[in-house]
Amino acid sequence: MPEPSDEDCRRHHAANPARYASGERVLARHVLFAVTPGVDVNALLPRAEQLLLKLRCHDGGSAGDDAAGPDGGLGEDDDAFAAAAREWSNCPSGAAGGALGWLRAADCAPEFARELFGQPVVGVLARLVRSRFGLHVVEVLAREPGLTQPYETVRGAVALALRQQAWTTALRQYLRLLAAQATLEGVDLDAADTPLVQ
Repeated sequence: MPEPSDEDCRRHHAANPARYASGERVLARHVLFAVTPGVDVNALLPRAEQLLLKLRCHDGGSAGDDAAGPDGGLGEDDDAFAAAAREWSNCPSGAAGGALGWLRAADCAPEFARELFGQPVVGVLARLVRSRFGLHVVEVLAREPGLTQPYETVRGAVALALRQQAWTTALRQYLRLLAAQATLEGVDLDAADTPLVQ
């Protein structure tokens, strides 16, 4: 595996400052479509996507001025998102309109945190968030940016991220080469014909 150079690490850090910030907080709420043993995910997915589309297209704008109260909590207004959470969410927060309160990345499952933090988006996220708990329609009501960390402080984390990215790319290329050598009937694999895989 190629080792990332200091120049590569500095360039990655400069291009992704929010990823290496600390202390970012997000005020969010969600509708959880829980995936538990016996649940047909193929039947659940269209319902979750339909609700996501409905909430993203809602004219009332669920992240409006009345959504956040003076203490940073959710207001008592009966907006579309809160109503959907009360009706559809499999999370106890559904009774409170899906309110999760102020979150830090450490408060969430890693796969959930990856979708919420290090981005500027406020409002209903454009896609479903998939976590170990199920499918989430998520609305970010407010963000408090974290403190940007100097490169020297996070050098190890930056190098690790680039190593993981290179490993993932190499593994994907290797699997495509193996798929090209396999003979399977009735299955279409994304295979590569040459070792020059990009």
